[in-house]
Amino acid sequence: MTATEHAVELVVAAARAAGDKLAQQIIAFDVSDQLAITDAFLLASASNDRQVKAIVDEVEDRLRDLGAKPNRREGERDGRWVLIDYGEIVVHIQHEEERQFYALERLWRDCPTIELPADVVSHER
Repeated sequence: MTATEHAVELVVAAARAAGDKLAQQIIAFDVSDQLAITDAFLLASASNDRQVKAIVDEVEDRLRDLGAKPNRREGERDGRWVLIDYGEIVVHIQHEEERQFYALERLWRDCPTIELPADVVSHER
């Protein structure tokens, strides 16, 4: 089983939104074979708490434009790691330190990545 076309569309839109707000290390995983509850994860990093919030706001705005509404949101108050669950996809926006510490890429490295289009810019420092 692979992520649905709609899930991939949402991931790409969320990745573009994150890139537009200068997110770093943007990567998407197709987790549909591993998890029954979602098709894809999108991971992105930010250098500070304010940027985490800006990325979260932009992702939510873009996905709302596509008719997607989050089922739940966690971590927004602390601004270090915000998880936005859309059902088909889960978006993780993490402060750089949390990203390094929790290393979600290692947990999901056996899952295929979802290729993001060339216009999705990941701003590396």
